[in-house]
Amino acid sequence: MRVALILGVLLILAVNGVAVTPASEPFRPYLAGITLVLSVLVLISLLLPARQKSPSSKLQAEPIRPGPPAPAAPRADAEIVSFLAILQEKGRLVDFLMDDINPYNDAQVGAAARVVHAGCKGVLQEYFNIHPLRTEDEGSTVQVPAGYTADEYRLVGRIAGQPPFSGVLVHSGWKTDMVKLPQLLPSTHGQLPAIAPAEVRLQ
Repeated sequence: MRVALILGVLLILAVNGVAVTPASEPFRPYLAGITLVLSVLVLISLLLPARQKSPSSKLQAEPIRPGPPAPAAPRADAEIVSFLAILQEKGRLVDFLMDDINPYNDAQVGAAARVVHAGCKGVLQEYFNIHPLRTEDEGSTVQVPAGYTADEYRLVGRIAGQPPFSGVLVHSGWKTDMVKLPQLLPSTHGQLPAIAPAEVRLQ
């Protein structure tokens, strides 16, 4: 298109140049019309690309694209919520912890705690292989070996020198060497799964 535009301008200049020469006298009546036609062609070539590339026409031709999908909940978060749902289902843990126990007497709280204890203990035994880190009785003197794992011991009191250390066992600690969580059910719309569904008794 640019080449045609340049050629049109050159032809207009050539026609005007010929018009001023003496040899062009027989063709002078036609030169004005030729110049007009070439000028109109150049004008059309100037306007046509502008119409094709106008912003409004580009917006009309642009297809409508759907918005980005909602981000999915991280899998680790969903697994935590699913395990919390198991503790709620088996031991009513969330009900017990989220309830206000101040209006209840100690006997009522104790009775509810037994239900929570039994249910949640069963869940831990089913999905984990939990055992104490130290088998000695609490209150006995134990040795903390050299090269101990930092997450398996919490040293309390004045620490001096290098291990092994000698001290009184305050808590035996807990460890698991097996995790068998249930298969995660897919959630809707990328949201975290519900801990417990709302129960409605139909009438």
